[in-house]
Amino acid sequence: MKQAAYEPFAEDKLGEECGVFGIYDFDGNSVASTIYYGLLALQHRGQESCGIAVSDTRGPKGQASSHKGMGLVHEVFTPEELSRLSGDIGIGHTRYSTAGSSTRENAQPLVLNYIKGTLGLAHNGNLVNAPALRHELEYGGAIFQTTIDSEVIAYHIARERVNCGAVEEAVSRAMGKLRGAYSLIVMSPRKLIGARDPYGFRPLCIGKRDNAYILASETCALETIGASFVRDVEPGEIVTITPQRGIVSDKSHCLSREREARCIFEYIYFARPDSHIDGVSVYQSRLLAGKYLAVDSPVEADLVVGVPESGMGAALGYSLESKIPYGTAFVKNSYVGRTFIKPGQSSRESAVRVKLNVLAEAVRGKRVIMTDDSIVRGTTSGRIVGMLREAGAREVHVRISSPPFLHPCYFGTDVPGEDQLLAHNRSVEEIRRMIGADSLGYLRVERLGELIGGLPHCTACFTGQYPLEPPKEDIRGSYER
Repeated sequence: MKQAAYEPFAEDKLGEECGVFGIYDFDGNSVASTIYYGLLALQHRGQESCGIAVSDTRGPKGQASSHKGMGLVHEVFTPEELSRLSGDIGIGHTRYSTAGSSTRENAQPLVLNYIKGTLGLAHNGNLVNAPALRHELEYGGAIFQTTIDSEVIAYHIARERVNCGAVEEAVSRAMGKLRGAYSLIVMSPRKLIGARDPYGFRPLCIGKRDNAYILASETCALETIGASFVRDVEPGEIVTITPQRGIVSDKSHCLSREREARCIFEYIYFARPDSHIDGVSVYQSRLLAGKYLAVDSPVEADLVVGVPESGMGAALGYSLESKIPYGTAFVKNSYVGRTFIKPGQSSRESAVRVKLNVLAEAVRGKRVIMTDDSIVRGTTSGRIVGMLREAGAREVHVRISSPPFLHPCYFGTDVPGEDQLLAHNRSVEEIRRMIGADSLGYLRVERLGELIGGLPHCTACFTGQYPLEPPKEDIRGSYER
């Protein structure tokens, strides 16, 4: 499986999800700058590449402008590039690769020119049947320009559109073939369409600002551009946005509520803490995780600290429940970019130390509880525990706001194969010794539902109970082979 090329924590942190954003301004105003700011708010979901595609609904069909590239949003888009993107409907994307290589060709959105005009698509997720769908198209003569699932989806929508009366019907027909995780935003010459897979793995919400409608991965993007939250797109729902009819909903692909399977890691790690997903506050979920850790894995200590950024909420929750003081033990270097040069084998510098330093005055002589969102391979956790000890911490107790990772994920989360997971075939005590902690506690699987108010969710990476049949072999990232 391909790992994030530039992430200094890549050896022990999950890859973020992709972020999608779309807007249709019924008053005809240019939307490129709004998409830009929406993508900035979703930058945490993907730092490898980004792109924007726009079209003028009052102009001739088949004309769309786009720009995409490798890097962060503010690196790829200059004021000159944004001014060139003129149109009242558009979509944007920030990417982290879970399937397909990290190249400019694989950056999104994708824009296809075909007999019905243009079709733009931005996708967040991972399909488990993408190879079969791809081969079906290849044997029909399709020539692919990328190695990503998203092009497979776009081609199937375009092919269905040739044989039906409306693009939303084509999306619905294509959804009948897709298996896996996807939140889609589709731009046609006159419509903006959002679709969410029937299990609801990935989030998607609707917003409104003045006379414009917005689709976005997270509510934080709506707040950034001054839009109001309308509602979440439901699992399995297709929404079509036009000036004539507003929002039209198609729920023909919705499953029974008990079969829905939201990715719990959206709440634990991926999403920004100021977002709400399906009516649940991400910040409150992380507070609750810390409180449950304090109840289920108590320990005597002098200080509770969190590993920035996603461990901070759990640390505060642990502190509030245990009455142990909450403090700051880590200083994060916010100016280290994703492309900094990692030190070589012979260098004494550590990638972790480049990103984090310990406040020795805060931890010296103290028994410290350190919370983090997960342990994947264990390398970073061990280094951070060692840094706390070097700074003078008398004891280091690690608390993790998720259960142990035991199985890979095939639905867009970068959980690697079992042979790379520290917890696979190891006891908690063995893991504790390997990372050098005085004690180690994980969140119980039974607590996950309580974090999100009982919403149905996926626990496959912890339990091996997949909500739909996983592929027979691990095909993630295999296209580039």
